[in-house]
Amino acid sequence: MSYKLLKQITSKINGKIALSFSYQAEDTAALHLLLQCNIKSLEVFTLDTGKLFEECENLHKQTEEFFKISIKRYLPKSDDVKNLENQLGEWGIRESLQNRHLCCHIRKVEPLERALKGKSAWVTGLRAAQSVTRNELKIVEYDEKFNLFKINPLAFWSDDELFDYIKEYNLPLNPLYAKGFKSIGCKPCTRAVNEGEDIRAGRWWWENPEHKECGLHIRGTRG
Repeated sequence: MSYKLLKQITSKINGKIALSFSYQAEDTAALHLLLQCNIKSLEVFTLDTGKLFEECENLHKQTEEFFKISIKRYLPKSDDVKNLENQLGEWGIRESLQNRHLCCHIRKVEPLERALKGKSAWVTGLRAAQSVTRNELKIVEYDEKFNLFKINPLAFWSDDELFDYIKEYNLPLNPLYAKGFKSIGCKPCTRAVNEGEDIRAGRWWWENPEHKECGLHIRGTRG
């Protein structure tokens, strides 16, 4: 998608538009496209789970300086995190899918609900090529869970198209990619991938591929 098409889409949105930034190449490319649209009411935010890689923290500052913007942090509720850690400890998330979903809900989903409150559209860096859970992705969807339009400008981009775009515009890139990471999340739940593994093999690697979502992007939205 070109920024011109994205501009046409966003120009039809009444109200505030938000872009979620999760320190991945996709989000940086989507942000670069979106900032060319001259949107009057835009919020760029991140979900600070308290479990970010140091490389992500450094990229946060670098990205703000590069684009001359401020990335707003949404944090989980401290009491919820304390109760979670008392209940599961550091590695209890690996004992069951239910435990891991509980952690994702407290650290990511609930903060996202606050981040998207009052917004009319949510721009993401999702790509269909990332996962079997995303192969029905559309450029524009209506997210019934959050009651807003969801715009995925990179929905049909290939890996090569993504990284060629990053290189062409010399955009900031998370150094974790050079260390073998292909999909970046919380530190306890993300590892580098081995040769031949798919993009999201390093996310929640102890689970089946069809379970590898955290609750932020639930299918069932209507196009």
